[in-house]
Amino acid sequence: MLQFGIFPNEYCFTASIRSSSNVQYFSIGLVIFGFLFKTGYFHSHVCVGCALIDMFAKGSGDIHSARMVFDKMRDKNLVTWTLMITRYAQCGFLSNAIDLFCSLLVSEHTPDRFTLTSLLSATVEMGFFSLGKQLHSWVIRSGLASDVCVGCTLVDMYAKCATDGSVENSRKVFNSMPLHNVMSWTALISGYVQDRKEQEAMEQFCNMLHGHVAPNCFTFSSVLKACANLPDFSFGKQLHGQTIKLGLSAINCVGNSLVNMYARSGSTDCAQKAFNILFEKNLFSCSTAIDAHAKALDSDQSFNHDIENLVVGAGSFTYACLLSGAACLGTIGRGEQIHALIVKSGFGTDLCINNALISMYSKCGIKEAALQVFNDMGHRNVITWTSIISALAKHGFASKALELFYEMLEIGIKPNEVTYIAVLSACSHVGLIDEAWKHFNSMHYNYGISPRMEHYACMVDLLGRSGLLVEAIEFITSMPFDANALVWRTFLGSCRVHRNTKLGEHAAKMILEREPHDPATYILLSNLYASEGRWDDVAAIRKCMKQKKLIKETGYSWIEIDNQIHKFHVGDTSHSQAKMIYDKLDELALKIKNSGYIPNTDFVLHDVEDEQKDHYLFQHSEKIAVAFALISTPKPKPIRIFKNLRVCGDCHTAMKYISIVTGREIVVRDAYRFHHVKNGKCSCNDYW
Repeated sequence: MLQFGIFPNEYCFTASIRSSSNVQYFSIGLVIFGFLFKTGYFHSHVCVGCALIDMFAKGSGDIHSARMVFDKMRDKNLVTWTLMITRYAQCGFLSNAIDLFCSLLVSEHTPDRFTLTSLLSATVEMGFFSLGKQLHSWVIRSGLASDVCVGCTLVDMYAKCATDGSVENSRKVFNSMPLHNVMSWTALISGYVQDRKEQEAMEQFCNMLHGHVAPNCFTFSSVLKACANLPDFSFGKQLHGQTIKLGLSAINCVGNSLVNMYARSGSTDCAQKAFNILFEKNLFSCSTAIDAHAKALDSDQSFNHDIENLVVGAGSFTYACLLSGAACLGTIGRGEQIHALIVKSGFGTDLCINNALISMYSKCGIKEAALQVFNDMGHRNVITWTSIISALAKHGFASKALELFYEMLEIGIKPNEVTYIAVLSACSHVGLIDEAWKHFNSMHYNYGISPRMEHYACMVDLLGRSGLLVEAIEFITSMPFDANALVWRTFLGSCRVHRNTKLGEHAAKMILEREPHDPATYILLSNLYASEGRWDDVAAIRKCMKQKKLIKETGYSWIEIDNQIHKFHVGDTSHSQAKMIYDKLDELALKIKNSGYIPNTDFVLHDVEDEQKDHYLFQHSEKIAVAFALISTPKPKPIRIFKNLRVCGDCHTAMKYISIVTGREIVVRDAYRFHHVKNGKCSCNDYW
């Protein structure tokens, strides 16, 4: 156009600048900006200024230059003010967005629903609940409370930002809305899912259908999450059928939820099929598909999701997915191969990948390698520090974890909610009660982080592990909101360890009121009765579970030998080397008994004779895995065992004696933490 001698006007400039509002063409946008400025068209029209604000904010994230454009604009309308506030909020500069909103209030313009929706959305993302409530009051005073768009944002805000995750305020806002669309229904359903009220979420979904509102991809995504958490896989399959009919099953958010649901149900093939039809595979879908195979301990299938087969390409997300799979399986051989590929591919300094490497090495039982990755990183963010603190906590090295936490604070890295969960877990794993109270009480005062349910659960775990069950239940009753199943389940586990049946029964009642279909609660209570020899009560619970069709999670252990996973159940004789394994077990039993080991038959949850109990104890899956490792690996190499449930007390004691008679270091990862056993001592100091 310029070559033909036709001079652009303000609308032409606006269109060309908008075309440059991305990273790819931002440099061209700067050239156009220079031309625009020289020709005097900068002040020609408000749309030119708006286009420039977007170009700087979207094209380079240069919010400072965007604000300079805004300040120099002669004419500003409400659209301009709203745009600048929105871009501030989207870039994470909430305080600047608030300041500009206050300036807008004293200007000639009045905020409309788009302005308020943008600012409310920012409070949701940043977690500023108090500000959101102030904005809500302004919404009511300005007469915008009945607006569907504003109402949807408020429903979402109350669901996400409430300290206790309560969805009641969301429900009140929803009920006050004169009209409901798919966005308001989806926001409410998502709130119920987040509050772990899955049954209510599914009921609201049905109410939505009865109201003749058609669900969209985000609605299905939320309800499928509810099905996965409940779990209600039959309803989930019906939803899957509906998504296929509506052509939504291949959309990313729906596909991710389908993969996750089938992975949780153990339907690895269905998870794989849902993954295969996705339009666009991302980190979540890839890692969930890998995790589905990993939970089935299918290492070959897990790592068939290699770089060539993944649509996302060999980027940082791909490597992070593969590292996640290696971490879940505990396959250190695979993990090290992926690490080598990462270095060769030039991703060795990528922050996201290094964070994933810390997690992978930690979960594979090699904390030294995790620390090495951490120490070699040139740049670290809060996720990096949180990952290493959490890793050390799970391995039982609380002092080092807390030392790094204080170092993190000294260099000015602000901790987040997850960081404090890691810190409180570190204290819990070694019984640092006073230290934990200090951090729990200071997190809000120092950093404005209000304790959430997970933080309270950590404190309950700490008190429970320490045997302070009365103090723990007093703490639960003093919580500013109703304790959820997580807190009560944590407390029930402590009652099982310390054999307090009365409090255990109360905890189980509280859990089943909230999650009536949770099989783990029945099992914990059954084990508590079994430890006291109350076999009639055990039988009653098992009968109840059978009537409700609740299935106990099967305990198993696994070990990686030469990049191959070997999985064992209690009394397992299916392995090709079963005879050699049991011969080794007999040999070990004789040696450790001669060294002072006495079987703890309290951990046999069957009503049988003592001699038979001894036999059962030596058929536990972790002991079988250790025996297999001893006949399959050379002596200097540490033995790394992985277990899906909590390691039993007798096996823990036996591991210490086995480490003495064999001279081998044994590392056990169970569902809660790591145990590093060497020369008869464990890193947990018998406190877990």
